[in-house]
Amino acid sequence: MPNDRNREPRALRMSRRRMLKGAAAVLGALALPGKDASAAVWEAFLRRNFREMTARDKARVVARLEKEYEAQFGKRVKVAVTPPIEGVLYGYGLDLHRCIGCRRCVYGCVKENNPSRNPQIHWIRVLQMKKEHGVDLEEAAHYYNPSKVPEKEFFYMPVQCQQCERPPCVKVCPVQATWKERDGITVVDYNWCIGCRYCMAACPYGARHFNWKKPGLPAAELVTETHYLGNRPRPVGVVDKCTFCIQRVRNVPGRYPACVEACPVGARKFGNLLDPESEIRYIIANKRVFILKEDLNTQPKFYYFYAT
Repeated sequence: MPNDRNREPRALRMSRRRMLKGAAAVLGALALPGKDASAAVWEAFLRRNFREMTARDKARVVARLEKEYEAQFGKRVKVAVTPPIEGVLYGYGLDLHRCIGCRRCVYGCVKENNPSRNPQIHWIRVLQMKKEHGVDLEEAAHYYNPSKVPEKEFFYMPVQCQQCERPPCVKVCPVQATWKERDGITVVDYNWCIGCRYCMAACPYGARHFNWKKPGLPAAELVTETHYLGNRPRPVGVVDKCTFCIQRVRNVPGRYPACVEACPVGARKFGNLLDPESEIRYIIANKRVFILKEDLNTQPKFYYFYAT
């Protein structure tokens, strides 16, 4: 004789399975473009991860994006897909003794990288710390507004993406929308990101930022020379971060990241870690250098140092 007590839970399990399958089918159908969707919509839907694209795929995607940006901002936007330069591994140095906390690096970054102005997204944070306490992140002030900097009793510590050699943010991405390039820059494919924000939770430096709303970026402030993995305009619901100004540094001849150029006191250094004659290699070999949260073994390529 069948046991009714056992049969009922099984029936419930089957019912739940059918329900989930049905829900998945419905959601899949809802996600599909409509039958009258344009070729561009279908192309966006069927596109592949950036790393799997052929040169022809990339050209087609870039052409579509440039057309969309021109329609959105009313000006021509160039989207480059410049690959890493062979024999280059980027490293960054920041002289804490020189930094005066003026935040010009913050605004130089904003001006160059097309982040949202409303709501504001800043890829660089400048922390204010008391000299008597040394580097103490727990006691650092994230917001300060004196009439003049530097203040005598404080020093300043800018923090941004540390471009880790072992980036925890990459490991947790469920769709491989973020990865580390050969030149050491960790990038995000904004069109592949699903906005789950696991990467933000995993980053110990608070270096990733989520576009909760459609980014407010005035056309007049748009920088039109962009890179697909860098400063191109972002859609709502994706994560973005510092890329060492990938649109600048991968050109030959290249340019320094915007924050390096904006610093009025020369506290920021940038170069090729594989070049034994580079300034960044000299700093690592000859100055008092430390990396942030070394105990986590993320192996940042962002080095804080004291020149004197």
